[in-house]
Amino acid sequence: MSVETLSGQSEKAYALLKEDAQKILKLIEVQMANLTMPQCPLYEEVLDTQMFGLSREIDFAIRLNLVQEEEGKELLDQLERQLTALHDASTKK
Repeated sequence: MSVETLSGQSEKAYALLKEDAQKILKLIEVQMANLTMPQCPLYEEVLDTQMFGLSREIDFAIRLNLVQEEEGKELLDQLERQLTALHDASTKK
């Protein structure tokens, strides 16, 4: 496989993972705004399930050498920071 093809696939894989992370953030925003509070077991279940799924996607992309391990970890860390900020903002209302 050529370097250009691999680079293009890596960029696409990272963009898809980033898109999935944004979907999780939006899902949690909607859930917090309309459905449940952060203390609700349903909220925690959805969050845990979604985060686990994303971490498995990232692990798979890393194993295929489409994403660097550091990039994957940073993506998860960034999402966790955003979710924490969202959670903190909702509990201060």
